[in-house]
Amino acid sequence: MSGRLVTLEGGEGAGKSTVLEAVRARLMRRGIEVVVTREPGGTALGEAVRALVLDPSRRGVCAESELLLMFAARAQLVREVILPAVREGRWVLSDRFTDASYAYQGGGRGQPHVRIAALEGWAAPIEPDLTLLLDIGVAEGMARAGARGRADRIEQEDAGFFERVRAAYRERAAAEPARFRVIDAGRPVEAVREAACAAVDAYLDALGASR
Repeated sequence: MSGRLVTLEGGEGAGKSTVLEAVRARLMRRGIEVVVTREPGGTALGEAVRALVLDPSRRGVCAESELLLMFAARAQLVREVILPAVREGRWVLSDRFTDASYAYQGGGRGQPHVRIAALEGWAAPIEPDLTLLLDIGVAEGMARAGARGRADRIEQEDAGFFERVRAAYRERAAAEPARFRVIDAGRPVEAVREAACAAVDAYLDALGASR
């Protein structure tokens, strides 16, 4: 089976880390070699950018700078991790990818779609094969995120920001139903994990049937 890129997306408090581990385990049980990564991050450069972008002490970061930093980290991740793994037949499972920029820097910050698309085509020339969108109400998601402790710079945004992020995610899912699987992340954790794994199983079964 050829390599694939599977991404997990969602707003704050959606439970991506928990679901990612469950999906990784399910793929491995199905005999698939998995490379796990995250955004921003996944490389030495990406982790340095992550620390910079999420540092709550850094005020006044303009939307354009934030967008470019995200794509700088993404360009390195694609070339250092994602493309080599996919070309070798491995599957990459990423906690966030380009959809996050359309949601956070586009929906949240108001950066034009055409600007993000131009950066995507140049810096991240690969599209996910499957995207699991963990959808949760903003109030519940913010409450969950707040329970984790000190908020990072983006987590400190107000509810209006996260409502725009959620709306942008849902718009992308509606526009690309063949790629997205929208999962209700407001349910108990076990139910969310099972729904995500079921979506992955269905995708794998469809791949097998199409060969």
